Amino acid sequence: MNKVERKILLNPGPSTTTDTVKYAQVVPDICPREKEFGEVMASLGRDLVKIVHGGDDYAAVLFCGSGTICIDIALNSLLDKDKKALVVQNGSYSERACEVLRAYGMPHIELKQPIDTTPDLAAIEEALRKNDDIGYIYMTHHETGSGLLNPIREVGALAHRYGAFFITDTTSSYAMIPINVYEDNVDFCMASAQKGIMGMTGLSYVIGRKDIIERSKDFPVRSYYCNLYMQYHYIETTGQMHFTPPVQTIYAARQALAEYFEEGEDRKWERHQRVMRAIHQGEEELGLREMLKREVQSSLVSAVRYPDDPNWDFDKIHDYCYERGFTIYPGKIEKKGTFRLCALGAIDEQDIRDFWQVFTEAVKHYGVQIPARYDD
Repeated sequence: MNKVERKILLNPGPSTTTDTVKYAQVVPDICPREKEFGEVMASLGRDLVKIVHGGDDYAAVLFCGSGTICIDIALNSLLDKDKKALVVQNGSYSERACEVLRAYGMPHIELKQPIDTTPDLAAIEEALRKNDDIGYIYMTHHETGSGLLNPIREVGALAHRYGAFFITDTTSSYAMIPINVYEDNVDFCMASAQKGIMGMTGLSYVIGRKDIIERSKDFPVRSYYCNLYMQYHYIETTGQMHFTPPVQTIYAARQALAEYFEEGEDRKWERHQRVMRAIHQGEEELGLREMLKREVQSSLVSAVRYPDDPNWDFDKIHDYCYERGFTIYPGKIEKKGTFRLCALGAIDEQDIRDFWQVFTEAVKHYGVQIPARYDD
């Protein structure tokens, strides 16, 4: 197997992949309606549930698309008539959920919370207490735009206490931060292959309770393609996705899952934390400041403030690093100049040390002051 030129992606996905995952896509052509391919998908689904420690009462429903398709599917498919959604909105991805609900004209409460700290549980409970028609609470687990980690276990418990169920977007935490759907009170979560399992772009999945999925067949149908029950039922009865699946991406995901289980949940999480410690060390050495306090961060994304330096130009710094094999990414915090460094993918702390060497060369090349200048 020839080695592929390695790029270190410090953006929030897609992530750096292994050559074995890349080459897993090179397979004989196959019609996805063949029984053989159905068995590949069935095994894949069981493994996806296993990652979040779900049992036979949970199912992984596969879809062709990016992570946003799962937001769309979960939100539009799982709200019964005469019910409202409650969205804990404290970042760019929970804001996206509200945009989806508005696009469908679905009744919802947008509970805005600060973007730089964890939400007020009392405010969430007050919304539940005042609205006895909440069908589900929706919250992003890891707000990738800022690196904020939200308290899913506590919010899931509140949802259950008030007769609602809990949906969390785990696109940027699944298969990285250990999750147990029972202990964390998660009824539905979601992710994409290009993130935590370190696969390729094009495959996404909603993982959730079978009893609620079965119940949702009587909920209003708001989308034809993005309907959770229809896809679940079709897979359960035929062993196939309703519409054409991303065949090669699924083979890559199968290899990525094999590598996930070989590394192990705990060792993989420790590696991500090790990478983030190296990111933090480099920031401290250069005097770079983060947007969030460390205690509310996910240990997967660091949002770094742009220095108050007239020579600072993100695009120039990005291009310098990119030409040398490292990708950094602009932030997603409204009206705040930030860039993000992410501990995702098949990377380790030595990759981060190499990155900081290149980054330091870049800021020196463009005359940016070290330590970084901040006026406040």
